[in-house]
Amino acid sequence: MKGMRGERLSAEFQKEISAVISGKLRSKYPELSAIISVTEADVAPDLKSAKIYVSVYDPDEVKRAASLEIIKDNARFIRHELSQVMRIRTIPELRFIEDGSMEYGEKIDKILSDLVKKDE
Repeated sequence: MKGMRGERLSAEFQKEISAVISGKLRSKYPELSAIISVTEADVAPDLKSAKIYVSVYDPDEVKRAASLEIIKDNARFIRHELSQVMRIRTIPELRFIEDGSMEYGEKIDKILSDLVKKDE
């Protein structure tokens, strides 16, 4: 969603979804990973749908995948909670997508540090 209004809405969705996940969803599912962050919210201009990029950090790959599945399975619950907080007519359908940028950044850091070690 482009424009000033779209950017504000995306930022607001990002903040509120993060609050719902860390609050009500975590109390409902205590097995969620410790660090879950909403990295981006891409809301369609017509407010019918939104892609929510989520980064889950957990050293245990199985627990990380399970946490992501819990979030995806509870998209309707999160949408309902948003409708209670946000004052807009239409709350978009939420689609959660794993954001792999942290892992990618970690991989690049490792490659760069390996290159520096080879130069020395």
